[in-house]
Amino acid sequence: MADDHIRYDILAQEALRGVMRKVLAEVARTGLPGNHHFFITFLTGAPGVRVSSRLRERYPEQMTIVIQFQYWDLKVTDTGFEVGLSFSDVPEKLEIPFSAVRGFYDPSVNFELEFDVKTDAQADEEPAQPAPEPLTIVTEKKPKAEKKAPAEPEKKPAAADAGTKGAEVVSLDAFRKK
Repeated sequence: MADDHIRYDILAQEALRGVMRKVLAEVARTGLPGNHHFFITFLTGAPGVRVSSRLRERYPEQMTIVIQFQYWDLKVTDTGFEVGLSFSDVPEKLEIPFSAVRGFYDPSVNFELEFDVKTDAQADEEPAQPAPEPLTIVTEKKPKAEKKAPAEPEKKPAAADAGTKGAEVVSLDAFRKK
């Protein structure tokens, strides 16, 4: 296969992160429309992530937050977002760069995005020309019964495990010339 000097895999991930950024920015302005809500999974050790030491101890690798009923001060920038959430009745402010997000899932319409995220340690170990990872977009062909969110955000399942049975998985590798 020819070398991909353009790096379409990276461009596609950046474009899809733009979808997440646009959706969160609109929600910050107008609130959540209808039954929409989001499960957002991110690496707690990724560069730029700011969470309390209490949360970092409890979730040393990754955590999933839910933007639904009890959130406040959602602010979105070009590079990330910050939001206030309560964990076991303790209010916390989280700052999350979009580059740290592994998954974005809206169960009300069964829409899911998954991203490759590299930590500083992984970036140092990576070879000069890595094989591109497939990018996965999951969409539901027909509506499913709505899922009820558990009471505590930290007890949410990871977005990747949130019930994609019956969904269509589209891999961008299928469209590449070989």
